[in-house]
Amino acid sequence: MKQIKQTLIIPVAVLLSLFILAEVNYPFLKPQSQLAIFAMLGLIVVFLKYPLHSRFAENRFCQILDFVLVGSVIICFGYIAIQTEPIFEKLWLNGVFLGERASAEHMLDYFIGGFGLILILEAARRSIGITLPLLAIAFLLYASFGQFMPSWLFQHRGYALQRIISKTYLHGGVFGIALRVMFIYVFLFVLFGTFLERTGATAYILKLTRRIFGKSVGSPAKVAVIGSGLMGSLSGSAVANTATTGTFTIPLMRSVGFQPTIAGGIEAAASSGGALVPPIMGAAAYMMLEIVEPSVTYLEIIKAALLPAILYYTALLLIVHFYAKRISNTTLDHSAQDTVANGDTVQDDPPIEKLPRMQGVVFFAAFLTLILFLLMGSTPFRAVSWSLLTILVVSLFHVKTRVGISGILKSMENAAHSGVSLIAAAACVGIILGVVDLTGVGSEMASALLSLSETNLIFALFLLMVSTIILGMGLPSSVCYLLVAIMVGPVLVDLGVVLLAAHFFIFYFGMMSMVTPPVALAAYTAAAIADANIMKTAFAAFRFALVGFALPYAFVLRPELLLLHADGGTPEIWTILINLLPTLAGTVILASSIAGYAFKSLSLWERGVMFIAVAVLFFIPTDVNFLWIHGITLLASVFIFYYNWRKGKLNHGNYT
Repeated sequence: MKQIKQTLIIPVAVLLSLFILAEVNYPFLKPQSQLAIFAMLGLIVVFLKYPLHSRFAENRFCQILDFVLVGSVIICFGYIAIQTEPIFEKLWLNGVFLGERASAEHMLDYFIGGFGLILILEAARRSIGITLPLLAIAFLLYASFGQFMPSWLFQHRGYALQRIISKTYLHGGVFGIALRVMFIYVFLFVLFGTFLERTGATAYILKLTRRIFGKSVGSPAKVAVIGSGLMGSLSGSAVANTATTGTFTIPLMRSVGFQPTIAGGIEAAASSGGALVPPIMGAAAYMMLEIVEPSVTYLEIIKAALLPAILYYTALLLIVHFYAKRISNTTLDHSAQDTVANGDTVQDDPPIEKLPRMQGVVFFAAFLTLILFLLMGSTPFRAVSWSLLTILVVSLFHVKTRVGISGILKSMENAAHSGVSLIAAAACVGIILGVVDLTGVGSEMASALLSLSETNLIFALFLLMVSTIILGMGLPSSVCYLLVAIMVGPVLVDLGVVLLAAHFFIFYFGMMSMVTPPVALAAYTAAAIADANIMKTAFAAFRFALVGFALPYAFVLRPELLLLHADGGTPEIWTILINLLPTLAGTVILASSIAGYAFKSLSLWERGVMFIAVAVLFFIPTDVNFLWIHGITLLASVFIFYYNWRKGKLNHGNYT
């Protein structure tokens, strides 16, 4: 039975990829039919791949149940397509297609819709855990029993079950923005990543970064930072990125003296920032295309993401550099073996492998094609489709990169395996969004948050940060972004924040939830690879990613960091520099204070002063009236660096 399931997954997974490629580029079906078939194929793979529970994986009854659920998925989602497509007009109930039966649905519609909701909740539970299904159930109960809620829980008149099913399944909800973004954008980029991996181009990234950093102190950690950033841009998933690149980078870091918790923390922090790196980014970036009003282009999103991504990874590189210097007596041209503070031994870096040139050609050809078509005004899905074709064509010129028919099919299968959990999550979050639309709770929550903040921007930002992180602890970051952006994102705009900056604020904290204890999924994954304590690894990841918690405040207060002007349009270069320089200085100071090292280990009072300096440089506007504060802060920081350098020279070699 298990073998039958594994055999069936392959054709369904390949069919899912082919369907998306065909329908996105050359649509034939109506939008709701597209999403119904997309969800149907995705959920079939979920029920074939994920058992009811791991302990029942071999249970024959549970395996039969999985096939029953697969059949139910085909019926419930196929029903939506049949009742929507004109080709099936003879099968329409009462001769009316589904979209025109709103508020006058047939009892069969409600039965199919109710069972479809149950299937979605179960698929989400199996593939991503219990948190999101429980949240969806809570919203469904809220829609049913809103009249019994206290006023502070946004009381409403309550809705009948039929109305809830209609709004969440039959008309919108499940087949709404979340699933549409997965269908049009995300899955194609997942496919893009699997094709690059098949050619060996992703392995080229790690080898290239190793070549760049060579024998510099802590070079494996720097490889982890840059390599994970680039790989994370391809996958868009912090957990998946940690699981793949961490397998290589964490043992490398441990081999040169990094403690297991530190190695895991660095990898988790680097992987979590990957979805923030243009040009590919994570699913939340594509959701911006659908929900930001007035609408923005993907090129505008990429442009806005550029400087914050550079600042984030600059900070990470500096932190690991300072940390490596702190734990070792080595310099950039360190000797073969040194002893570090924790008693471990620092070994020579593993020999640097020769760069595979053809894999590099495939990698850069694919990326340049993607960027070129975006610059030419192509839609993201069209640009990535051309990039996929470029990968296949360029890879033909060398036997080591050649994909072949079997490789193409395997890449499509792998993409489906990677993407079906997101399909289930998107369908499940559609239930929540359907309830939000039905009850109007989103606008009420936004009003309550606005009232609570009492027009205090920093307090409103803090509340939004906390709510985003809490939601992100149990949800995929893209799902977290979508929920928060729709329900409470308008608060920031009401407080005068530039629209795109408000969405990036939520986007960043959705990603940072992956490294925020106590539920830090990327850090958990890294801890498993590093064989390290989970909580210690989570707190290490949080510490290394701390700049990611400061940057969103900085670019909300200084939209020029997103290459945006507070009044709209693109700011002048000198305005960008005036806002960038203090933020960059704050980034360097923050990295030094987190690592506890400048030219020598920093004392507690030195680190305290530097944290205060960071707060000033990040959170006080670069206004003429505040330039003197920035100047004093920079002078104090320079003094500490100089004092630390002098102390290091006087006690040369005595590192603590």
